[in-house]
Amino acid sequence: MTTGLDDEVVVVGGGVVGLTTAVVLAERGRRVRLWTREPVGRTTSAVAGALWWPYRIEPVARARAWALSSLDVYEELAARPAESGVRMVEGVLGETGLDEVAAWAASRLPGLRATTAAEYGGAGLWARLPLIDMPAHLAWLRARLLAAGGAVETRAVAGLAEVDAPVVVNCTGLGARELVPDASVRPVRGQLVVVENPGIRTWTVSTDPVSGEMAYFFPQPGRLVLGGTAEEDAWSAEPDPAVAEAIVRRCAALRPEIAGARVLGHLVGLRPARDAVRLERASLPDGRLLVHNYGHGGAGVTVAWGCAREAASLATR
Repeated sequence: MTTGLDDEVVVVGGGVVGLTTAVVLAERGRRVRLWTREPVGRTTSAVAGALWWPYRIEPVARARAWALSSLDVYEELAARPAESGVRMVEGVLGETGLDEVAAWAASRLPGLRATTAAEYGGAGLWARLPLIDMPAHLAWLRARLLAAGGAVETRAVAGLAEVDAPVVVNCTGLGARELVPDASVRPVRGQLVVVENPGIRTWTVSTDPVSGEMAYFFPQPGRLVLGGTAEEDAWSAEPDPAVAEAIVRRCAALRPEIAGARVLGHLVGLRPARDAVRLERASLPDGRLLVHNYGHGGAGVTVAWGCAREAASLATR
């Protein structure tokens, strides 16, 4: 490994993918600076659900490998939930059968079983998966990066070529649309409603087989997060009251006690979708090494550690 200034890396993007990539690089001995346009707690990642599952991400085979690599880490972090924000929680994956999971994850997810008709109205699967409290987890990642000698700088960039380091790692998510530029990156808008938890301890993810509408709820510390939507090419970050009402109604159809829960807030996040994740080496115009790590759709937290490890290896010249 090189030393000195040649060993410096700037990671651009302060969401979960950028933070995790910076952590892996710093803990491998690299001098790392993380550039983030918004404070870490105000990135798109901060409003994610966030259940570990490879949702809306391509290519499927690579995404599953990244997800399983990340699962190893989250299972370890779940031993310290108050610190890391990660817990292992049981819940129901609706419209999912054992055969869909057996080929890639069943051996890693003990306790998988089909739901009964009394437990869920359609085909479903009980699973114990990592559920991440994102504000807590992002703060923990930031602290871990600083502890490893990294630095966090709140600054915007107009182009990747202006980043002053021998190696640049692009984890800008939706920002890559302008910075690369890459017009294939597009938003998939997700709206959430946060309510007081009426005593729900398990999560559920459900998709209406006719309309395709989603309903999900995740018990997070001090709140219950309700979702959701997946609106392609929608840029508005403002919550829509009618959409919020529909989300509560769909979730209450699954658990009636949700109907009377007091609303604590509304959240909107724009998932950085792409036909396929871009995780590869490239070059800046002056020949410096550039590593792209973006386009993770709705699965950034699910694949963060697997992608970070691969990106860190690509960032070695």
